[in-house]
Amino acid sequence: MSKSSGKPNIIVIVADDLGYGDIGANGGRIPTPNIDALATSGVRMTHGYATAAVCAPSRAGLMIGRQQTRFGFEFNPAGRDTQRGMSLQETTIAQTLKGAGYRTGIVGKWHLGQTEGYTPLDRGFDSFYGVLGGATPYLTAIGPNDLHVETAEDKLITRDRLPIFDGRTRVEPDAYVTDVFTDKAIEFVDRRSEKPFFLYLAYTAPHTPLQAPAHYLSRVGEKPTNYHRVYAAMLTAMDDGIGKLVRHLKTTGTYDNTLIVFLSDNGCPSYIGGACSNAPLQAWKGYPWDGGIRVPFLVSWPRSIAPGVYSNPVSALDIAATAAAAAGVAHPGAEGRNLVSLVLDPAAHSSRALFWRMGPTRIVREGRWKLVVVNRSAPVGGAPANRATDDLSRSMRPDGVPAVVSALGQWTLLYDLEVDPGEKFNLAERHPEKVKELLQKWDQWNAGNIEPQWTSRRGVAAEVENMWVEMFN
Repeated sequence: MSKSSGKPNIIVIVADDLGYGDIGANGGRIPTPNIDALATSGVRMTHGYATAAVCAPSRAGLMIGRQQTRFGFEFNPAGRDTQRGMSLQETTIAQTLKGAGYRTGIVGKWHLGQTEGYTPLDRGFDSFYGVLGGATPYLTAIGPNDLHVETAEDKLITRDRLPIFDGRTRVEPDAYVTDVFTDKAIEFVDRRSEKPFFLYLAYTAPHTPLQAPAHYLSRVGEKPTNYHRVYAAMLTAMDDGIGKLVRHLKTTGTYDNTLIVFLSDNGCPSYIGGACSNAPLQAWKGYPWDGGIRVPFLVSWPRSIAPGVYSNPVSALDIAATAAAAAGVAHPGAEGRNLVSLVLDPAAHSSRALFWRMGPTRIVREGRWKLVVVNRSAPVGGAPANRATDDLSRSMRPDGVPAVVSALGQWTLLYDLEVDPGEKFNLAERHPEKVKELLQKWDQWNAGNIEPQWTSRRGVAAEVENMWVEMFN
């Protein structure tokens, strides 16, 4: 490991499908003492946003430091990353930091390309231990006191389809995968080197499959349902792992000069029995409301940043710019801002707008205002509120490309997040000039985007605040 007094070590920790309201620091019901300690000792970004409402596009934006719609990674690959991945014309933050003299490693989930040329070892990482696809089982055998709660996704998430690799060699860990990822992260940190390190620790927790071993289940006690119980145990395992890593940094004298960023890739999903929470935000993973894109977001660097709370909007796009600045270099094409300078002197930075495109869905966040333009949907027979369905054939062209606008038109929604963080009151009719202004800014931003490299295969129709909407991801 590096104890250099110069460039900081850098760790980016990404949770998978963790809700804004899942951590104690954001008012969560599940104890997360180690994540909360990181929030207390660092800066809690209360308006931190992912670049997408689903896994792979969000990670692409983070890894490249440019909005993923700039290079065609607009939708989840849904298996198509076995043939290709992120554009090879783009530079990852690992490539930039490696060029700046860092040793680079990834532990956990990649989901940005599984074939030769697109894997982590081809995109700037010196080492890789984890899964190339979107998820993998945590336990390959369920013991009598372990718990596996089935969801609709389980049949797709098998170790045969989504194996774990050490480098380019397939391996089969003999322990709970979340614990294994923590141990492998510490092994990477411990490798002797005069170079500073960059670690991308991308836990698969608490993404499905919902599995937890007995020793974590025994700690969470009784819960309303098995969904709640297994989810709490999975989050406890990840929180333990983060605490173990931070304690190791402190013990070895590297903590003070280690820049740590913790966030989730998107909000938590609607399909796990209500076990997770995006409270007080509206909606879920895959949705354009803040429950889908606003996430737990923490930054810690004891040597350079005093503890505090930062309430202006920030983005996962900012991580590449921040890491590069800390390393004393520039990241090519970076669209984000340096989070450290934002925290140290927020008055020096003008207001910013954040943008998203998810097929026909348009989103702008600027200051207190948020604009959402989303397709209308006819009610899906028998589906309760906030329940997803895959029946979106009525809005698809014969070639499978989503219609730009639903035959029913679109909802135009404007929210004042300063007084309405739950996005319940549409102010579009009261403020048509603000709607026009934000749409014009979105159009200007969208001019720099390109067509998606693959189409959406995961349409969702759902009821939100008495509106039936359809989304693509």
